[in-house]
Amino acid sequence: MSHSSDRFCAVVGAEGVGLGCWHKHKHQHQWLGSREFSCDAAQPAWDAAVDALAGLLAEHAVRGAQLRVLLSARYSRFCLVPWSDAIGHPRELDAYARACFENLYGQPLDDWRIVLSPEPAGAARIATALPEALLQRLQGLGRETRLSLRSVQPYLMAAYNRCSPQLEQGDFLFVLAEPRRSVLLLAAGGAWQQVLTQGCADSDQALQALIERTCELYGEHLPRVYLHAPGRGDVPQLAAVQLCQPASEADPLCAMWRAVA
Repeated sequence: MSHSSDRFCAVVGAEGVGLGCWHKHKHQHQWLGSREFSCDAAQPAWDAAVDALAGLLAEHAVRGAQLRVLLSARYSRFCLVPWSDAIGHPRELDAYARACFENLYGQPLDDWRIVLSPEPAGAARIATALPEALLQRLQGLGRETRLSLRSVQPYLMAAYNRCSPQLEQGDFLFVLAEPRRSVLLLAAGGAWQQVLTQGCADSDQALQALIERTCELYGEHLPRVYLHAPGRGDVPQLAAVQLCQPASEADPLCAMWRAVA
């Protein structure tokens, strides 16, 4: 049984879930473990992921504590929402963001919850969409386990917020290399210019090619590249500033958790 002041953090990866804890009374972090899951073609991938998380929480008898959930890019969609002077109300902004997603993905996101990054007037925003059914299931899991669900957010947000103090002023490309999937954020002129999510093999060659293709869209003067690759067991041999140490653990979910814990 956990102490009520403990804070748990779950990482929901593409093929497994992991759980870590901050013991307030001991002032230390502890990795509790992970479990893999397989997806039935008849159900959403996140459904199997939440089932695996429920089993992991039950295994550690987690009760009466706080829970934070970080979601792999597999369960999130991202979109750049340009600035529009015509938007004057939050409902209009939500409708505008949904239109941007529909234009990008070719289908409406009626059953998805959209959150936009806070940006100054005149600047584009990064929009994140999460399945509403996934969020509802996580809330239900919190009630079932008597946990206080403090937040649910894409791992991208946690990683960028943790790494942002290391980013120098000026244009940059922030690359999050999750296992088998990468997310790239391009900023220029003090504003977001692009967000790209793409499946990517866990090799230096594949990642380098993805970075080069993205930089080609930038123009003649290439931006500074920052790489956050917590699931990699060694330092990628890329022309990029490394934002975290190579994983000392064999479990990539543990490495992801430690990078933002």
